[in-house]
Amino acid sequence: MSGALILLNLAGAVALLLWATHMVRSGVERAFGAGLDARLRRAFPDALRAIGAGGLMAMALQSATAVALIVAGFAASGHVAAARGIAAVVGADLGSAVVTGILRLDLSLLVPVLLLFGVIAFRSSTEARWRQVGRILIGIGLLLLSLRLIGEASEPLRDGEMLPLVLGYLSRDWLTAFLLAALMTWLFHSSIAAILLVAALADRGVIPPVLVIPLVLGINFGAALIAVYLGRGMARAGQVVLMANLALRGVGALAVFVLHLAMPLYALLAGLPPGDAVVMGHVAFNGAVALGGGVLAGVVARGVDALLPAAGAQGGLGRGRESALDAADLAVPSRALAGAARELLALCERVELMLSEVFRLYREPERAALADLARLDDEVDAIHTEIKLYLARIDEAALTAEERARLNEILSGNIRLEQIADIVAQGIAAKARKKLKRGVDFSDAGWDELSGIHAEVARNARLAFNVLMTGDVDAARELAETKETIRRLEQESEDNHHERLRAGVTASRETSALHVDTIRDLKEINSLLVALTHPVLHRAGMLRENRLR
Repeated sequence: MSGALILLNLAGAVALLLWATHMVRSGVERAFGAGLDARLRRAFPDALRAIGAGGLMAMALQSATAVALIVAGFAASGHVAAARGIAAVVGADLGSAVVTGILRLDLSLLVPVLLLFGVIAFRSSTEARWRQVGRILIGIGLLLLSLRLIGEASEPLRDGEMLPLVLGYLSRDWLTAFLLAALMTWLFHSSIAAILLVAALADRGVIPPVLVIPLVLGINFGAALIAVYLGRGMARAGQVVLMANLALRGVGALAVFVLHLAMPLYALLAGLPPGDAVVMGHVAFNGAVALGGGVLAGVVARGVDALLPAAGAQGGLGRGRESALDAADLAVPSRALAGAARELLALCERVELMLSEVFRLYREPERAALADLARLDDEVDAIHTEIKLYLARIDEAALTAEERARLNEILSGNIRLEQIADIVAQGIAAKARKKLKRGVDFSDAGWDELSGIHAEVARNARLAFNVLMTGDVDAARELAETKETIRRLEQESEDNHHERLRAGVTASRETSALHVDTIRDLKEINSLLVALTHPVLHRAGMLRENRLR
């Protein structure tokens, strides 16, 4: 089997592992999210019970990061003291580590059973909660299956020529191994998936025992950074909880790594099967962090609070902003939905700024401006994630039909705004960078056409965001009719562009792909803007269920 095919099989198995983990987490959030949140908030009378509550919730959600963000939200809204929040978060890290140990058991016989009953529950039930239970069962079955596929796919790697050389180098350079493990965890956004992958490769003899400690510590360091990044827009109290977890878990990983350099610790795991050594090292480290966190939570909270910049000292768009998502409002769905709608407006502001600024980069492609655009896209991603997680925590059983429809509208708008930001940052901005790298320019006529379409889309963006705020039916109808205008402008520009190509205009020939692809991106953005107003048109009876005759 060729090396490319081996890596393709391994990549597919890892992708299945990540997707299965996501399925389980989202299924638990949708089926039991509100109840879990309420129990977690009541379980903080002391540090020991806070650790236990955080651990149990992480085992249910299969994500310590999700629990960290929830607990930080409690702290940000004043419902949980920072010290208790820190104890719950380090408990979640330990619970997540215990999950990896459970998943390491030989549960292969459960795979067909879980998949069978999961599909039956998902397909046969009309009740939302039972469908999510089916989703959870399917996710666990796929997760176990992915571990088997990873083991099978990695088997030929031991006999390859390149991997032994790479691992031989990493066996001597533990710092690089540590950093690569942290990067892998960041990309996966899941310490469970990272640990299970390393354990599976260790079982097959691909990863030597000497790398177990650096890789485990790197994974824990990378996992500590994820929650800090995702929660960077929270109020100060929430950030204290997340930064304290970074101090305990991340700095703890660095401290143990330095100790490992001075006095190799892998001998402590000698005698264990390689994969079990990975998991046991992970559990032991998080157990030690949980113990230290329970004892030192108050001290660490005060220290982190003293080190954080004073309120208002943070600069930049969206930094230090107060979120409208208040965990206390979850008990009153109408308030929770109002807060989510306010956060949606924060997304609108950033998307509008991105859309208005990105086209300037075609004529003035400044690298600093491109970096600012990427930062805005990161802010959009963070707010999008916060809204999505917040809506998942609302108890759907407590919603009226009108509130359920409003929740779906906000969720749909949240998704479409994030898609628009991605097109701007990863589509149009990427073309601006490509144009800068090639040193080419549009023809004057081509630039006028592109500028005209962009101006129309930017105007439509302002109109769409106004409709989101006001529910103006006439404005929504006006926006829907712009699809025909954009379609006409697109056709005219393409015809004119082909005429310039036939006439041999050099600038048009050099920028042909950029020209066509930019129009396509702008057209897709406009379609998403129009889709934002569909709920308003639907309520007014102006939309057909389907366009087929």
